[in-house]
Amino acid sequence: MRISYLDNSATTKVSQKAADLAYKIMTQYYGNPSSLHSMGIKAEKYIESARECIAESMSVSAKNIYFTSGSTESNNTVLFGVADKLKRRGNRIIVSAIEHPSVYESAQELKRRGYDVVFAPVDKNGIVVLEELEKLIFNDTILVSVMYVNNETGSIQPVDQIAKIVKAKSNAYIHCDCVQAYGKLLLKPKKWNVDFVSVSAHKVHGPKGVGALYISDNAKFTPLLYGGEQQRKIRPGTEAAPLIAGFSAAVSEFDINSNLEYIKELNSYAIKKLSSIDGVTFNSNTDALPYIINISVDSIKSETMLHFLETQNVFISSSSACAKGKKSYVLKAMGISDNMIDCALRISFSKYNTKEDIDALSDGIYEGLKTLARIKR
Repeated sequence: MRISYLDNSATTKVSQKAADLAYKIMTQYYGNPSSLHSMGIKAEKYIESARECIAESMSVSAKNIYFTSGSTESNNTVLFGVADKLKRRGNRIIVSAIEHPSVYESAQELKRRGYDVVFAPVDKNGIVVLEELEKLIFNDTILVSVMYVNNETGSIQPVDQIAKIVKAKSNAYIHCDCVQAYGKLLLKPKKWNVDFVSVSAHKVHGPKGVGALYISDNAKFTPLLYGGEQQRKIRPGTEAAPLIAGFSAAVSEFDINSNLEYIKELNSYAIKKLSSIDGVTFNSNTDALPYIINISVDSIKSETMLHFLETQNVFISSSSACAKGKKSYVLKAMGISDNMIDCALRISFSKYNTKEDIDALSDGIYEGLKTLARIKR
């Protein structure tokens, strides 16, 4: 039976090119990249080539790219690193109310440690309210963290406008979690004037366990890890050459404009199909990234519908995979009712999806409504 995987915001299928290159390095060029012999030098060359590739994808210099184990490490590095380094200058940290758990929970921990952490509100479409954000910025603000694309609803933040507001009122650093935007929209860290950007491989058909962090030349922070000379001591430890190379292989396959047009077609088709089902309400706004659609299916708990769809070989999620079933604070911040949040589902596409996947999803939700709640169309 056909599998319809529509949970690509949680993770993606690894491309064949990425898998093949990672396997090749694991089995042929497996030397430690820090070793001075030829096996190590070959592995190091793959890493430096990958650094160039990821840098080019963001139009930045390779020297500003550092590899990590993923976006959770990258985000933690920025929040805790900046907080520690600049604590004498100030202690106010601003994050949006809809950040990924790796930022949101880090901010909560910093608040417990005594930092002045505030959460910038969003409107009903999940967009940061710029006027309210501006009111939160004081001279002692040291960091503002706002994601580019929300992982649950696809809402797109005006990063360039946010950066202008922040820089006009403070000397705070700006961090942008671009995990859900990478490979789907162009990233422009230097043009935006942001100081840190986090991206992850497994969201773009690369392997799990590797990510990258862009750090501007002027940014100062305390490293999260210690114990080696690798990556200029910013992120020490033996580099995962196979994963890093696999990451770059996936990035080399980016075709942002072509893929976006294709996904827009899938998105429109999905909205049309789902709109025909009584009981389906859309939570994503019309200007959201078309790769993500958030809906609520009235009267059916998210987990119940998820498991029913699984019996139909259709795979989606209820919110962020990192939330592990917890109620979405993202939808709550958007003003969506608890009842609708309890019934929320996230559908997320990749270039590998087809209209047949959407047909399976639509049919599955319709059958689920009939079977689970006895609701007729």
